[in-house]
Amino acid sequence: MGNSYMEEHDEPRSEIDWRLARTMQLSFSGLIVFVMVVIWIATGFGDYFWPIWVWFGLTVPIALQYAIRRASKGPRQWRALNTHASLACLAGGILTFVWALTGFGFWLFWPLFGMAAALGLHALSTVWWRALHPARERELTERVDVLTRTRRGALDAQAAELRRIERDLHDGAQARLVALSMQLGRAEDRLDDHPEAAELVRNARVEASNAIKELRDLARGIAPPVLADRGLPAAVVSLGERSALPVTVKAKLDRRLSPVVESAAYFVVAESLTNAAKYAQGAEARVSLFEESGRLVVEIDDDGPGGADPHGNGLSGLRSRVEALDGILVVRSNPGEGTTVHAELPCE
Repeated sequence: MGNSYMEEHDEPRSEIDWRLARTMQLSFSGLIVFVMVVIWIATGFGDYFWPIWVWFGLTVPIALQYAIRRASKGPRQWRALNTHASLACLAGGILTFVWALTGFGFWLFWPLFGMAAALGLHALSTVWWRALHPARERELTERVDVLTRTRRGALDAQAAELRRIERDLHDGAQARLVALSMQLGRAEDRLDDHPEAAELVRNARVEASNAIKELRDLARGIAPPVLADRGLPAAVVSLGERSALPVTVKAKLDRRLSPVVESAAYFVVAESLTNAAKYAQGAEARVSLFEESGRLVVEIDDDGPGGADPHGNGLSGLRSRVEALDGILVVRSNPGEGTTVHAELPCE
């Protein structure tokens, strides 16, 4: 297989790498500013430094993104007010800049006064609403916290129980079947003079071997031992090595995640690679794993024919597993463009 595991050298990217997009935006803006300044110098300077308006126009969208991003990181109950305040401050800064470049004047007072009044009214109405509905809001908040904790606890308990079942199968039933198979093999060796009995014992030993294989596959499907012992990146590499397709794995995880998150991510990769091997024979597949803003991003894409049904049984089951952890799963599979499975799981 053409498998490779690059943990530190290659930085995997999500479907949209926002950090890279912002860096590219800043780079293009800087290039445009530089070109405008060069043009201004080449045209003989002049009495008016007009490139400053180019700077202004390029700065506005960057400042807008920063203001919205900062507001979205605040407490949920104050998010609307924080967004209003951020946008009002941005608008005030823009107006002040224009006011300074256009020769000052009294007109700036009125828009600033209007925005300040609107923001103050919004703040008073928010405080008033929260003061009139403290019990109900507190009750809902506490209820959400309780449900979140209990669901997380149930999922963790379920993951621990599945791991216990896997250990019991491995150390109990599987070990007994192995011992039985060895005993049947010794019995077969002693029945050379009784070919019919030897044939029966041989068949029983084959059935025991098949049962061991099925039990091993069942245990691996419940809780893969490599996932518990070596972590998610190693488990995904193992999946890639067993896949019928050449798989490239790029992972950048600096810590072990909770068992329920690792298990969900593992089965997303396993099901996606199984579908790719089934419908995209001969294609290549790529798996990316990394953390971004408190979320584990898992992305599997292949070069197959595409056209996968996002609502099929396998993908629907994966979506339910991911959404049970407050995650998201998106499938993009246009005909002729391959298939991409993109999942994000909270892992803070």
